[in-house]
Amino acid sequence: MLDLAIILAFIAYAIGSGFWNRKKASKGLGEYFLAGKTISGWRAGFSMAATQFAADTPLLVVGLIATGGIFLIWRLWIYGLAFLLMAFVFAVLWRRAGVLTDAELTEIRYSGRGVLELRVLKAIYYGTIINCVVMAMVLVAAVRIAEVFLLWHVWLPPGLFDPVVALVSATGLSFGDPITDIPHDVATATNLISILLILVFTALYSTTGGLRSVISTDVAQFALAMIGTFAYGWIIVREAGGLGGITDRVVELYGAELATELLSFSPPDSAPEVLLPFLTIIGLQWFFQMNSDGTGYLAQRSMACRTDRDARIAGVVFAWAQILFRSLIWLVIGVGLLIIYPFEAAEMGTAGFEAGREVLFVQGVNDLLPTGILGMMLVGLLAALASTLDTHLNWGASYWSNDVYSRLVCQEWQGREAGSRELVVVARLSNILILVIALVIMANLGSIQAAWQISLLFGAGMGSVLVLRWLWERINLYSELAAIVVSIIVAPILLYSTDAEWIRLSVMSAASTAAAVGVTFITPKTDQSVLVSFYERVKPLGAWGTTARAAGHKAGAPARALWIRLRAAGLTGLSLFLLLVGIGRWMIPAPGISGFWTFVMIAAGLALIPLWWREAFVVEDLGVERAAEKPAPEEATSEREEM
Repeated sequence: MLDLAIILAFIAYAIGSGFWNRKKASKGLGEYFLAGKTISGWRAGFSMAATQFAADTPLLVVGLIATGGIFLIWRLWIYGLAFLLMAFVFAVLWRRAGVLTDAELTEIRYSGRGVLELRVLKAIYYGTIINCVVMAMVLVAAVRIAEVFLLWHVWLPPGLFDPVVALVSATGLSFGDPITDIPHDVATATNLISILLILVFTALYSTTGGLRSVISTDVAQFALAMIGTFAYGWIIVREAGGLGGITDRVVELYGAELATELLSFSPPDSAPEVLLPFLTIIGLQWFFQMNSDGTGYLAQRSMACRTDRDARIAGVVFAWAQILFRSLIWLVIGVGLLIIYPFEAAEMGTAGFEAGREVLFVQGVNDLLPTGILGMMLVGLLAALASTLDTHLNWGASYWSNDVYSRLVCQEWQGREAGSRELVVVARLSNILILVIALVIMANLGSIQAAWQISLLFGAGMGSVLVLRWLWERINLYSELAAIVVSIIVAPILLYSTDAEWIRLSVMSAASTAAAVGVTFITPKTDQSVLVSFYERVKPLGAWGTTARAAGHKAGAPARALWIRLRAAGLTGLSLFLLLVGIGRWMIPAPGISGFWTFVMIAAGLALIPLWWREAFVVEDLGVERAAEKPAPEEATSEREEM
């Protein structure tokens, strides 16, 4: 009963938050999707972390550790570079742009025929294709959690449950093979009920209260999830023999050679043939991905912040919460599960091994946690699922209401301005469309890793051009269009022609970047007036010298400001990764590892904190205002003479 009470309390809080914020959210799209730009930096940062604290991610971590060891988790950790780049370089730019969605940025950044078409194409591409694949991946994890804990075939009377089973049998609906001993149709019916209830619950508060209720729920969710996960990790360590004995137990179960591979933070020596492909993947995927400049819900949170400084703080808080604090707990859980649920080395690489290991995160919750802690962890898993779904629902609906309905249907086709309440209604209805598409995709997915790789491939084609549009004034609308077209064409070809992920990612990254840059030089430049207006509004960084000079500002200021930002991001990232590896190696050392370098890493990571702390949390503009300073009269004269 205690576990049930905890779960019901969270559900009541989330729904109450939605209705509490309903009146404000109904005033217009700015209130509905950006919370009136009133969000503090720390709340926005924890909301970002809560969204990334998805129900599928801990399952993915457990699967990665079992299939290739700790080193494979660099596939997730490397995103810290993108998070910090967003925090120090792009967050403020997004907020200054004053747009509601990233697709809307198209019409203030570019000129020429096709700008509106590109905006709508991006809205559909991100808001439907990529967004729904990510949601489907989360729903796959929800199915695995629900099948273990939500036993509707036991709880419901036959008169209510049997018709659902009949529906499943008649339609042939399937969510994959059952992970328990329940018959297939019964398991599918149970999972269908669970998914529909979770979606109704999530949609109820996210569609009523908008971003305010989403963020309020996210902050509570993150706290609950961290507390529950920490308690789970504590129990896992105790069951595995304590931190001091984990390494010895892994060696005892798997042998010294395999144990070294499983527990190493560095590349394994025994498999040099896989090193280059893996390093290629982690070297590319953090940059060549759909959120490389924060596009999506990260940009949305940045745009919702009350000041530029809050937007930067949000990104830094997010990166540290995501990469360091959360990862260390999951690291302990993933390794501990290797001991509690051992496997034979011959099983690695066999069909179903990844999915089978992924679900052990949930199985451990069910087997090991006592009453109270179990309820807390279940709330954490439910909230992690809900926080990801509510964010993607809210984000996806913003495209359909703002870019498709308001801009295309109302303004372009009907020649009128849509009313605020009308747009909010459309936003709420858009959630239904997004949910249906995500459910269809989910029914055709296998393991979480497979879904994750598909989303990475489709997103990889846009990574470089998303960054370049902020840092290089020459990028135009045809550059982005070329990258999208290449992604849509090349991704299916790669999916069917090769199973080597590193080849897929390399080809997609090279093809899309080459297409975008090549098209840039053979197509017309963006109108100077549009670039100057964009520069004065956003104050972009990097190669914007010509536009800066045209706006009467210092030509070299944008490049200098970019250097200040990159230096701050680099120092923060170095500190973050040194502490991650150092503390991780201290908690779970690989066999024969020297403790000296472990403590050197920890000491160096701590020593770097004062070097970036002020630029992250104290300084207001961090080079932004300096980039916009107009030169003194004599300086401006000399610059014109040089021209």
